[in-house]
Amino acid sequence: MIDFAAAKGPKLTLDESSVLDIGACVIDGNNLAPGRAIPDDGDPRIDHSLEGFLFTCGPDHIRHPQPMSGAFGSRRYPLHGSFSSHPAKILWTRFEDGNAECRADIDILTAEGRTARLERHWRIDGATGEVSLTDRVVNTSTEAMPVFLMYHMNVGGKWFDDGVRLSGQMLENGGFPWTFGEEHGGIFCVPAVGKGEDWSELSLGPIAAIGGKSLRVRFGTETLPFLQVWRNQRAPAHVLGIEPVSHRWVSRDELEEAGEFNILQPGEARSFSLNFAFV
Repeated sequence: MIDFAAAKGPKLTLDESSVLDIGACVIDGNNLAPGRAIPDDGDPRIDHSLEGFLFTCGPDHIRHPQPMSGAFGSRRYPLHGSFSSHPAKILWTRFEDGNAECRADIDILTAEGRTARLERHWRIDGATGEVSLTDRVVNTSTEAMPVFLMYHMNVGGKWFDDGVRLSGQMLENGGFPWTFGEEHGGIFCVPAVGKGEDWSELSLGPIAAIGGKSLRVRFGTETLPFLQVWRNQRAPAHVLGIEPVSHRWVSRDELEEAGEFNILQPGEARSFSLNFAFV
C-alpha cells in the first residue's frame, strides 16, 4: 500500500498489488473501509479487495460468476472479473501546491486469455478535498472484446446510525434510509440519470462519526449509465456498497441478445470517471 493524501480531503492508501484500488479511506481519524466485516464469497482476491474502500470490477465480467461460452464452455468467468490482483506499475506521483496525483498502468490478462491495459489516474484537489479517478481501458489484444466495469465503494456499516440516508434523483422519492430492503440486506440497480445528463450524483449521510459529513459520489454516465447499491448486515458482514456500473443487472446472455455489450476492437479504448468527496 502507498499513502496518498492532499492538503484537504481523505487520507487514502492505494493498493499496488491490486490495480491501485483504495484500501483505507481515513476521514476525521476514522477509516471508513469495512475491513473484515464483509461476506466471504470464496475468492481470496475479492476478499482482499472487498476489505478496502474501493475496488474495480471488470473488464471481462462484472458481478457474480457466469458460464463462459465456446471453447471455454466448461469454465466460468471469475467473481467480479479479472481486474483484482493484477499489480500496478506506478508511472509517477506528484504532491504539489497541496494537491496529490498518481498515474499508473496495469496490464490485465482476462479469463479468455486476452490482454487489456488499465490506464489509471488518481487526483485529490487540495483546496476542496475532492478525489477524482479517471480510467481508460485499452484492448491490447488482437481480438475484439466486450468491456464491462463497476466501481465498488464499500463503507463499513458500523459508522452509520438511523439518521443516515441515501439521496439522489435516481432514487424513489429522491432517497430513503440506508437500511433499505430486508432486515439483513438488500440490493437494487437503477438507471443513474435521465436521458441527456452527463453526470450522476448520490449522497450517503450525514455520518455522525465524521462530524456529520456526507459522502458525495459523482460519476460519468456516458460509460457508467447505471447505479447499483447493496448492503449486507448478516454477521460477520456489516457493509454498504455504492456501485456505479456500465451494465444493468441481468445475465451476460441477456445483455448480448439485447445488443448491450460494449465491444472494443484491438487498440480501441473506453474511459470511465468517478469523483467523491466528504461534504
